[in-house]
Amino acid sequence: MKLKPRDEWAEWLLHRRHGGDPEALRRQLAWLYPIRDRVLGNAHVREGDVVLDVGCGDGLIAFGALEKVGPSGRVIFSDISQDLLDHSRALAEQIGELERCTFVRAGAQDLSPLADGSVDVVTTRSVIIYVKPKERALREFFRVLRAGGRLSMFEPINRFNEARAANISYEGLDMSPVIDIYTKIRDFYAALQPRERDPMLDFDERDLVDLVDSAGFRSVELEYHAEIAPPKEPRSWERAIRSAWNPKIPTLKEAMQRLLTPDEIQRYTDYMRPLFESDAGRSRNAHAFLWATK
Repeated sequence: MKLKPRDEWAEWLLHRRHGGDPEALRRQLAWLYPIRDRVLGNAHVREGDVVLDVGCGDGLIAFGALEKVGPSGRVIFSDISQDLLDHSRALAEQIGELERCTFVRAGAQDLSPLADGSVDVVTTRSVIIYVKPKERALREFFRVLRAGGRLSMFEPINRFNEARAANISYEGLDMSPVIDIYTKIRDFYAALQPRERDPMLDFDERDLVDLVDSAGFRSVELEYHAEIAPPKEPRSWERAIRSAWNPKIPTLKEAMQRLLTPDEIQRYTDYMRPLFESDAGRSRNAHAFLWATK
């Protein structure tokens, strides 16, 4: 029997994000678990709380919250992807926690299945970055929280990652020897996600503070971290080209097959692979933790 294809969100989170590579998945989870713990810590999740995890994805934050709310608490898994909600439901059933879980299909900007003032905590991880009407989403977070309720968020700040020079863009590597090929790839991705209009690029950490403040929260705190650094671990070119940076774009391998001739693919690979798999280059990354009280 042919299995039904997963939607783009489930396919990315469960496969394309790490290119189907178990080692890449292990490294991603090693990076994500401290983020989960920090989001929950900033939310001051207590026993008996009702926690709403917006954009729950594969349940990273939500399942962590289950441990903190205790037997009298409850966790609401909310996502636009039914496939991911089904995935989380199956995991909850496996660990015997289905009774303390609720699953709601809803986008961050429309939490209408949930009543006003019905939750103690709202958590998100890399969710607002995909939402165009960010103001509406923050108003929804405010609406569903009880008085004194807490919001805790983690968001990448992708504006920081943009290249500062045309020949230094991919992991900080000098692209000038293959600039003709690289320009095709760069312009292709830029057209898919224009800086001025794409929700992943149309905000920074200051905008996050303003959005939460404007939604009505009485106290708002944000911690910003930016880093420019050489690779911390060995990198695989094959793993990198099979992975998609986000659910909305093709992998680098797919992009090359679409844009380049076989000779161009070979020339680009011959140049990039040894550089990428050495300690050359530096990556740029930035993110923010934000927490607020209604």
